Amino acid sequence: MNSSDKKTIAVFGATGHQGAGVVRALKANDQFKVRALTRQPDTYQGPADEVIAADLDRPETLAAALAGAHGVFLVTNYWQDGTDEMKQATSAIDAAKAAGVDHMVWSTLPNVEAISGGKISLPQFTGKAKIDPIVEAAGFALHTFVVPPAYYQNFSGPVGPQKQQDGGYGWVLPIDPSVRCFHMGDIGELGRIVAGAFAHPEETGKGVYLPLVGDFLSFGDIVNTLNQQGHQFSFTQVPTEVFAGFFPGAAAVAENLTYYENYTYLGTRSFEHEIALANRVAGKTPTTFAAWAAENFRLDTSAA
Repeated sequence: MNSSDKKTIAVFGATGHQGAGVVRALKANDQFKVRALTRQPDTYQGPADEVIAADLDRPETLAAALAGAHGVFLVTNYWQDGTDEMKQATSAIDAAKAAGVDHMVWSTLPNVEAISGGKISLPQFTGKAKIDPIVEAAGFALHTFVVPPAYYQNFSGPVGPQKQQDGGYGWVLPIDPSVRCFHMGDIGELGRIVAGAFAHPEETGKGVYLPLVGDFLSFGDIVNTLNQQGHQFSFTQVPTEVFAGFFPGAAAVAENLTYYENYTYLGTRSFEHEIALANRVAGKTPTTFAAWAAENFRLDTSAA
């Protein structure tokens, strides 16, 4: 099949962690024409077949970006300054519907507010979950939800081990290290699930949730895995109220960990069937934390 006969998949956030992986996986799959959507198309360096300017904060850019697309991968970035995820996603969903898109794949997260009965507020999770019913109600012929995990990458980055008073490295956190609660994965592998969803719409296109889960671990498991690979990291559990005073933003980190410990990353329902389906359509079992860490874990001592 030459590229002019292939259906087009438009990928939002094509330069980000998720979108770049989706572009790579779709290209490797070779079933679709891949259109990268980015605010700065002139600087795009990826392997997409075409690149078009699209800015979720400028809805007027979206009609041209989505014209003729069969499928759309949509992701929003909560951490970007000034982002209104609800507004951005609604603009993209409306534009995709108007463009006649058949298959919408939305990158979502659990509704922590609902799962915790309102006890825990994690807007970076719940804000995405609240977009799910909008995708559902839009009336696409096909729609799929993918669920990214706790990134392995973060454990050697933003939440990596810190220098301790004794000169060693480790973690001081308000979480019981024996509780298995982290659904984890290499975020670069989410793309294979997304590509699999587009390639197997009969299995995935009726609103199923497809989580990427390479491993399900406790914090103690994470530390032990790294130490078995030659590191010497420590772990100290501290009360939440003590941790909350450690640094600006510590209270929000503690809230995250309280949610994980009490409900797990994916919440209280079992996703066993959905994880198996995600792995099947991806065509490959995700990388375990131990395998990822052996290849990729690097201790960043530059901030010490």
